[in-house]
Amino acid sequence: MNEIQAQERSILWQNTMGGTDDDGSSSIYQTLDNGFILTGVTNSNNWDVTGNHGGADVWIVKLSNDGNIEWQKCLGGSGGELGWSIIQSTNEGNEGYIVAGQTNSNDGDVSGNHGGSDAWIVKLSLTGEIEWQKCLGGSGEDKAYSIYETLDGGFIMGGITESNDGDVSGNHGHYDVWVVKLSNLGEIEWQKCLGGSEWEDGYSILQSIDGGYIIAGDTISNDGDVSGNHGYVDVWVVKLTNLGEIEWQKTYGGSGSDVARCIKQTLDGGYILSGDTWSGDGDVSGYHGLRDVWVLKISELGEIEWESAFGGWFGYEYAYSIVQTLDGGYIFTGVTDSNEGDVTGNHSDEDDVWVVKLTSEGSLDWQKCLGGTEWETGREILEIEKDYYVITGFTHSNDGDVSGNHSYDNDVWVVALNSILNTEDIFSENSVSISPNPVGDEALLKVHTGFMNRSYEIIDINGKRVKTGVIYNEKTYINTATLSTGTYFLKVDSKTKAIKFLKN
Repeated sequence: MNEIQAQERSILWQNTMGGTDDDGSSSIYQTLDNGFILTGVTNSNNWDVTGNHGGADVWIVKLSNDGNIEWQKCLGGSGGELGWSIIQSTNEGNEGYIVAGQTNSNDGDVSGNHGGSDAWIVKLSLTGEIEWQKCLGGSGEDKAYSIYETLDGGFIMGGITESNDGDVSGNHGHYDVWVVKLSNLGEIEWQKCLGGSEWEDGYSILQSIDGGYIIAGDTISNDGDVSGNHGYVDVWVVKLTNLGEIEWQKTYGGSGSDVARCIKQTLDGGYILSGDTWSGDGDVSGYHGLRDVWVLKISELGEIEWESAFGGWFGYEYAYSIVQTLDGGYIFTGVTDSNEGDVTGNHSDEDDVWVVKLTSEGSLDWQKCLGGTEWETGREILEIEKDYYVITGFTHSNDGDVSGNHSYDNDVWVVALNSILNTEDIFSENSVSISPNPVGDEALLKVHTGFMNRSYEIIDINGKRVKTGVIYNEKTYINTATLSTGTYFLKVDSKTKAIKFLKN
């Protein structure tokens, strides 16, 4: 075990956001100003939430780099809305944010609904003002689960449809995967239904380095566009040309239910997938029981290079998001209610956010459960820099790792993990203090006598040590004049809980 592996992954900061009703987040994106933008759903109209149109709205929240709310926006009408995916547009002249989700409204912020639930794409300015919105679909149920900015400045949308009218043509029956290519103004350039005579889902899409597209989800079919099904619900991956024609498709799984919820392209040109499995045969190895996380590494042509199941013996695990890390490994987040097998540290018998770091070969490097005595889910994870991660999802707790929940319903929960900070206490939390807070050019560090002749360190919001020293007395004055304005953390001897302070 190397030095980084031996370090405790601890919470650098966390923030619960919402109101007194049910709120949650499904997607987060690091913005160009080093902050974050997230989307999800809110049923509230108090506390952190204003402007709800009635019932469930898409909720957009812009955060600073230390997780504080800069602004928020409710999007929707008198029906129900949900935001599934958000990105920042980087093309010159088209700056802002794109959110993809679904709507049942045809009033308020929503116009052009085709009937029932439509896929809904909304373009926002950098300050959250609506620049344009598009309802996509037909008379059936249509949803946009994923959106990705394309090299030509437009967007590719992935989701599902049960329609075969309106914007939709070529449906194979029941629910199909639906892929829609949009211009930079949201106009449809082409659309494609993918599937067979049964049900399909398309959860995650991206543009590949060859200019085509790849989408991952699941299928029950074994006809139409689908071949090779292993028996029930299979992971389904479809590679498309830049015009939406199928290049290849692959089904992965066993005799149970297998689903892919996220796909990312890897540095070697292949792909990494995360999802879940209920199979212990076929393509699946290492199955623990009930539902496990399933991670697959495939080549650029879809051949399995390695795969592995992760979880506990008696619980349920899901992985909603995975990324390749700077060290060449992978990290995923999701949910677990286990506390055995691969899982340790669950806070209760309920669901915890589960964060798992893998090596480049797919072996478990480390894992961490985040949560309280109620239930939590992690929906997306970002690597900000080496060993610094941000996770979004939701929480029902207000204890353990969670503080600030606004109600007994779910709140949005955003958590930053860092390997440098360690929350193991060797003395009480009152043993160390810093004043004033915010500090100016000088800070007063007061410690218990047990900390004499120990070292201290000041860490910035990105987890970097910016100042160190040694404590010789119960009161130590620290020169903070050279620190930039912002948020910092002070620790003594790497053993105490980090003390958060601000520099003016």
